[in-house]
Amino acid sequence: MTRLEILKKDFENEVLTTRKFLNIVPEDKWDWKPHPKSMNLMQLTTHIAELPGWPAMVFDTSELDFAAFPYQPTVVKDRKELLEIFEREVEKAGKYLNDPENEKKLDDTWTLREGDTVYGVNPKLDVVRMSINQTVHHRAQLGVFLRLLDVPIPGSYGPSADESF
Repeated sequence: MTRLEILKKDFENEVLTTRKFLNIVPEDKWDWKPHPKSMNLMQLTTHIAELPGWPAMVFDTSELDFAAFPYQPTVVKDRKELLEIFEREVEKAGKYLNDPENEKKLDDTWTLREGDTVYGVNPKLDVVRMSINQTVHHRAQLGVFLRLLDVPIPGSYGPSADESF
């Protein structure tokens, strides 16, 4: 199995789990957040929905400069729109993860910066892996949000406390 095939497999597994979580987000709680320093539910879920597009961006570019392209949180009106964003980003990434020619790009370097401040210079392989890990990280945050809102949680890597074996 190539490195690209391993990334694709990990990506696809996390997509399945993430889709389950996004499908149960309560639309009437978009503005809710558990702490003043937390993102609200809409900000967190739209960020999660957009993260699958990172592999496409990483393969297409050599860097992301937040000074040139500041992050603008997406606003959605409902869960349907949230899931449309997610599926669009998943499809974008799939085109790159399914192209065997991209295997040789995995060793190219990619930079994350904000103007002159460089946050990291890493092989594209590491950046794609980090984007998958970011999805897992933020999905875990979403799980806490949902638990605090009394929404039954789906399992990620096996049954949750709300499911049985």
